[in-house]
Amino acid sequence: MAQSMTATMKNIPHYRGRFAPSPSGALHFGSLIAALGSFLDARHHQGQWLVRIEDIDPPREVSGASVAILKTLEQFGLYWDENISYQSQRHEFYQHHLDLIINKNDAYHCDCTRKMIMQGGGLYQGHCANQKSLISAPYSTRLKNTLGINHFDDRLQGLVSVSSDFANEDFILKRKDGLFAYQLVVVLDDIDQQITDIVRGCDLLEVTTRQMTLYQYLNINFVRYLHLPLAVTANGLKLSKQNHAQALAPENTKQLLIAALKFLGQKFSLQYQDFTIEELLKSAINNWQINKISQQPNLAEKFIHN
Repeated sequence: MAQSMTATMKNIPHYRGRFAPSPSGALHFGSLIAALGSFLDARHHQGQWLVRIEDIDPPREVSGASVAILKTLEQFGLYWDENISYQSQRHEFYQHHLDLIINKNDAYHCDCTRKMIMQGGGLYQGHCANQKSLISAPYSTRLKNTLGINHFDDRLQGLVSVSSDFANEDFILKRKDGLFAYQLVVVLDDIDQQITDIVRGCDLLEVTTRQMTLYQYLNINFVRYLHLPLAVTANGLKLSKQNHAQALAPENTKQLLIAALKFLGQKFSLQYQDFTIEELLKSAINNWQINKISQQPNLAEKFIHN
């Protein structure tokens, strides 16, 4: 796997980015910032922009959300290249590569409960690593993490570091409930889709080190990362589906695009009301500058209602 994928990555002539929402609800202003930022960065670099629906966690999914997400992207002029990829259709692919890791003895089963781990300080201490015969179902599958990457250079945030304890934890590749862990599937998908650049929110800064650990384990060149500032609520919470963020209103498409551009610190024409969505995006692509983006979270309401 590693050799063939590495060869493929080295042959990529240009930028390939992606937007990968989970269908746990409608897109909101925070989603728009991530989608727009990744779209503009890809198009500014004459690259391709893919969309992947990360429907790997059925208990969290909302019926009809996948279709609604794609429709919303089209309403905002954010058209993608190539076919949509759905993680729910790739279980055999994930299991195949997980089996390769297991067969190399680089992963093991773990039946520790969340309560046990919390009592031990919140990070897993490798309790099941050498107790193969004592493990009982249901169990998760953990990577034997001998690499433990604890820092990386982000295109916007600069040097990002995490604690060595977090970096060295044997993290989960497949959950007790039989669902594949996000860390595994996102890396396998990004490699398989030949993604070179990932633009997303700062809420994923910490787990990026785990994804890079998997890249290194698989002997694959790292992708480039750009983590955008988060849009937050008045009480400081991340604007998210879990926090009941308001869905994007299609009748306010142009105003919301301008709000997202303002949030990202980007230049736009003061005559934007006379622009079509296509013209507005073309201008934003030409004028895209990541050094204008703040590194800090910002209040969403300041941009949406102004």
